Amino acid sequence: MSQSSTHASVPLLDVGRGNAPLREEFLEALAGVIDSGKFLFGPDVEALEREVAKYSQIDHAIGCASGSDALLMALMAAEIGPGDEVIVPSFTFFASVSCITRLGATPVFVDIRADTFNINAEKLEAAITPRTKVVIPVHLFGQCAEIDRICQIAAQHDLIVVEDAAQAIGAAYHSRPAGSWGSIGCFSFYPTKNLGGMGDGGMLTTGDAATADKLRLLGSHGMRPRYYHRILGINSRLDTFQAAVLRVKMRHLPAGVEGRQANAKRYEQLFRDAGLLNSGSVALPVQDPNAFHVWNQYSLRVKHGQRDLLKASLSERGIGTEIYYPVPMHKQDCFAGISIPAEGLPETELACAEVLNLPIYPELRIDEQVRVVDSIKQFFRQDARIAA
Repeated sequence: MSQSSTHASVPLLDVGRGNAPLREEFLEALAGVIDSGKFLFGPDVEALEREVAKYSQIDHAIGCASGSDALLMALMAAEIGPGDEVIVPSFTFFASVSCITRLGATPVFVDIRADTFNINAEKLEAAITPRTKVVIPVHLFGQCAEIDRICQIAAQHDLIVVEDAAQAIGAAYHSRPAGSWGSIGCFSFYPTKNLGGMGDGGMLTTGDAATADKLRLLGSHGMRPRYYHRILGINSRLDTFQAAVLRVKMRHLPAGVEGRQANAKRYEQLFRDAGLLNSGSVALPVQDPNAFHVWNQYSLRVKHGQRDLLKASLSERGIGTEIYYPVPMHKQDCFAGISIPAEGLPETELACAEVLNLPIYPELRIDEQVRVVDSIKQFFRQDARIAA
């Protein structure tokens, strides 16, 4: 059966499809690492750090083992510990919050905006107490939070801003890149990211030389010189194999972003043509006019409790979807006991009940997008017939 057949599956993400054209470039880059024998701290690591710093318009970039470690190291550099509070959204991936509790500090959850799914800057100030030390805005799904306003509020209260830009490399707000606004930016190179490696990897960005030096020290057991430990660090290094692969993919990142943006624009047109925009059944993702969106995810809202039924229907048709995220952090078992605002987190919980993420990767074909939208249209037609 040909890939273009109407019966072929449409995967949520096809990493192989993106990597296949770059196979020879990967092999050449990896062979160079093998021949050098410099598997850690190799020249590709330093080169990638320079390239990411330039791309993010920031002075310093420091490789590490994962995006999760990047967040943890950022808080370690800020000397966060027991008694401290860190403001963070609950509608996010686990690592945005676990980095806080691992250091004995307390997460303070703030609700999200209904339109962009990002932390609501208007609710930020009310969450600040004398114990607040850091704010972690998450640039979710490839779109920056209101980072200008967040940094302004943080500065007024002498707070550190750590940007969780794990899903947002290349994104910008008011034309200023993600990872260049706060004290530290944190990126992930997990394979599903827009700049994805062949395993785990991460990077931190900062405009401050002293902070950059401290982050490098923290990621190397706090050791300088060898076997002399100045501070209590961890082992978190970006290996040279991953850096070599990422340097290949870095050259293709701008084109990949353009492909994702074109796919997002096409989805909007297809949903309009299908008569679904004003149906009340689905709502398309909203782009902040101040944001340069890189579309790591394309997130529908599915109304009236139909999200799970639609997901199952699409699965039966061979169309991959995912729910990012089905359970907010404040309802996870491991974070039980962490208090939430008296008014609750209603937008967070509604998003968890309604969000459904569709395929958006650059290599997604037009006929596959047509099939995705047509399948959604058929689901709602059938649902309407059953209701009648």
